[in-house]
Amino acid sequence: MNEIALFPLNVVLFPDGPLPLRIFETRYVDMVRRCLRESRGFGVVLIRGGAEVSAAQFGDVGTMAEIVDFHQLSDGLLGLSCVGRQRFRILERRRQPDGLNLGRVEWLPPDPAAAVPERHAQLAEMLRTVLPQLGEVYAGMEMRLDDAAWVGNRLAEILPLDASDKQLYLELADPLRRLDVLAPLIHVSRSSDESADSGPASAVH
Repeated sequence: MNEIALFPLNVVLFPDGPLPLRIFETRYVDMVRRCLRESRGFGVVLIRGGAEVSAAQFGDVGTMAEIVDFHQLSDGLLGLSCVGRQRFRILERRRQPDGLNLGRVEWLPPDPAAAVPERHAQLAEMLRTVLPQLGEVYAGMEMRLDDAAWVGNRLAEILPLDASDKQLYLELADPLRRLDVLAPLIHVSRSSDESADSGPASAVH
């Protein structure tokens, strides 16, 4: 088991997914400093109930975030560019006096390697067109359009779905099953006015 810092957010982070953050709370500024000093990441978990009040209000499965860049923003806040890495399950949790949540976790295995099946080839092609239109966070991202896990994770993060639904897709261990359940949603989401705002959300803490 490993103990990691936990960052509860109203965002679900998927493996290989981008996560821009704006940080101002002291506990998280200190967390970032430690992460940078020790060359380690932090765990992103979905807030349950919409507010970070107690350690019991976030999910058990999350994703490790690696800090790939940091800078001071024009408003004086700390800006981070992060990328999702390995998923984990929280086995034990505790809260420091400064309010920072820590968790002892087990690392979940990566999704098994699988090619995108022919029945979902259009989903990969849609990503080829859509991702470059979603702004800076996807600029320069290596597209693995033949990788079922990668395609499913990108679809789950950009579709305008409830965070609780995204969490379910994160927890699925079968990449082909993830594509099967996402595919029927594509037509609906593409006809929705919300689709223009479906990129990964920035978070402020």
